Amino acid sequence: MSWYDLASNLDAFADFELQFDAGLIDRFEQAAGSRPTRPIRMHTPTFRSYASDEIQGCGKNSFPAFSITGPACALNCDHCQAKILEPMIPATNPDELDRKVRDLIMLQDLKGFLLSGGSNKRNEVPYERYYPAVEKLKRDFPYLKIAMHTALLDETGAKGMESAGVDVAMTDVIGHQDTIREVYHLERSIDDFEATLQALRTTAMDVVPHIVIGLHYGRILGELNALEMIARHDPDSLVLVVVMPFYAPKEKAFATVDPSEIGEIFLAARARLGDKPVQLGCARPAGTHKMITDTYAAMAGLDGIAFPAEGAVALSRAIGRAVDQQHACCSMVVDGVGGKITCAA
Repeated sequence: MSWYDLASNLDAFADFELQFDAGLIDRFEQAAGSRPTRPIRMHTPTFRSYASDEIQGCGKNSFPAFSITGPACALNCDHCQAKILEPMIPATNPDELDRKVRDLIMLQDLKGFLLSGGSNKRNEVPYERYYPAVEKLKRDFPYLKIAMHTALLDETGAKGMESAGVDVAMTDVIGHQDTIREVYHLERSIDDFEATLQALRTTAMDVVPHIVIGLHYGRILGELNALEMIARHDPDSLVLVVVMPFYAPKEKAFATVDPSEIGEIFLAARARLGDKPVQLGCARPAGTHKMITDTYAAMAGLDGIAFPAEGAVALSRAIGRAVDQQHACCSMVVDGVGGKITCAA
């Protein structure tokens, strides 16, 4: 049975009217025939509650996300409006971060965390005063796995993160100048994003760039250029996410990216990065759109899906992919990158 027929007749999709792109699925199947079948990992980090009919989230806060600026962000980009920070645990000074992490280690068996925060007007996050606290936490709890959203930085900033003990550096990469200016309201260049990749590559941290598909108001514009930039700097992994239109202000409407366009980016990323892990991250439109997107991610050969839609596990198994689960951010991609995070009983 063809992959298109498998998806069209999958029991998990029976109650939904999913419109799959037959031609695109045929290309997924053809491409899969030229590479070994890889397992796929379903990521359920504990910074968001999650449950499906196929897999369950973790009841403990084993991998939360902290924001050093609380819900505040000076950039206030059109695609996000700082909403992505709201569910994070605020830690607006180093002592607060230290206390909250230690409490969660004691009470919730915390294994690691994501450190993030809102940017200033130059798309920089002022992490420096937190480095002593991070270094002390890593010294007292060497098993902790720490990921950090870097924003834009230079080599000095990258070395500071490395010295503090950060395991995984995550950075968004934008491939078109119009998107930087119009969506991010940022007077920085594409070269600044590539320089950040270059600076991070001078460290021993795992470097995990992110591309937001449809970032330019729902249009595909700079994604392929961003992919080329990333490939030039030998990332440890790539995370792809999809812009979510409901975050945008009403006066600057975003189109919903067609799942077939998303699938084309999946194909390009899998081909361009070879054996490097490629993940589908947390952010993407919900509902049937998410079910189709996750189907395409599994068929395109992506290595992981964060908070998978209903049917993603069944579909993955139907096309011959083994499935496992990890209770951590998808940037902690495989056992050799960041380290596997499991859920304590």
